Amino acid sequence: MVDAMWLNEDEIRAWKGFLAAGALVNRRVDQQLRDEAGLSHAQFEVLVRLAETEGGEMRMTELAAALYTVKSGLTYQITQMENAGLVHRRTCGSDNRGVYAVLTSAGRARLAHAAPGHLAEVRAVLIDVLSPQQLAHFADGLGEVARRLANER
Repeated sequence: MVDAMWLNEDEIRAWKGFLAAGALVNRRVDQQLRDEAGLSHAQFEVLVRLAETEGGEMRMTELAAALYTVKSGLTYQITQMENAGLVHRRTCGSDNRGVYAVLTSAGRARLAHAAPGHLAEVRAVLIDVLSPQQLAHFADGLGEVARRLANER
């Protein structure tokens, strides 16, 4: 059995702070989006990613990768959003196995409605809580974690 390399006090504080802040920020952002726009945080992120692309569409596998989720979870969200008229699916012309999620005009309108409140909530619970220096360190640190984990894929 390998000996565990226990965390020191600062490492424990960082880990617990990350877990608590991540869960609490996500809960607040998700609740704000549900209350004001009738969207989950995951659905909002789908709309954002699609809106950022030319033509408002992405292949489902690429969208799942961009959102750091599994295809089955994305399929569930897309089905819910399709039922609400926010997106639709289309098959890829060159590959019948490929499926695209396509942003509808109703999806664009919902995103435009949701964005101001969402941005205000993100500022209130995260951005404005940190000093500019803390924010820069936070962004650098989490960016490095994300880069390393993404490169392991």
